[in-house]
Amino acid sequence: MLKNAMQHCGLIAILRGIRPDEVAAIGLALYEAGFRVIEVPLNSPQPFDSIRILRATLAADCVVGAGTVLSITQVAEVKNAGGEIIVMPHSDVKVIGAAKQAAMACAPGVATLTEAFAALAAGADVLKMFPAEQLSPIVVKAWRAVIPSDVALIPVGGITPANMAPFVAAGASGFGLGSALYKPGLSAMRVGQNADEFIAAWRSTQQQKLI
Repeated sequence: MLKNAMQHCGLIAILRGIRPDEVAAIGLALYEAGFRVIEVPLNSPQPFDSIRILRATLAADCVVGAGTVLSITQVAEVKNAGGEIIVMPHSDVKVIGAAKQAAMACAPGVATLTEAFAALAAGADVLKMFPAEQLSPIVVKAWRAVIPSDVALIPVGGITPANMAPFVAAGASGFGLGSALYKPGLSAMRVGQNADEFIAAWRSTQQQKLI
């Protein structure tokens, strides 16, 4: 399911700080713009409530889950809330294994090739290259030369519509988008406008790949 969602759109929405009372409207705005993967970081207010609301609100082809997952216990809590993907800032193989045992997709954070291959061996579905400010397009290109071509590389951190193209040209498969897309206090309308800008930039990078 994650693979299909990423093929539709390689952008992952990170809703850090979202509240349950606003998550449905913002989730719908993201879905209507074209997003098909949305994560609620667990250091947000009442994150499991927000995950439940998103899963009940959005179509089945939208993958909903949690970010900043740090423990096996949290994996189970996300699963119970209806989450389908575990996103991590690190690459703890025990957490990856728990996600896979729960039949969930997993995107661990990795900053070195050693971490990347260990995460893949543990069952990671995609690799979250974090932080992207440290892992430049030059690094993405080097990783792409040795990471299997069917493994998605997803830079996260400081990504904007203006800086996506060099990463895609280097081999990035998509992006995780945080405060440039959503930050606490933004209305659903404003998030939708930000989402439209990201989607337009993403589609432009995909068209450039075809030229």
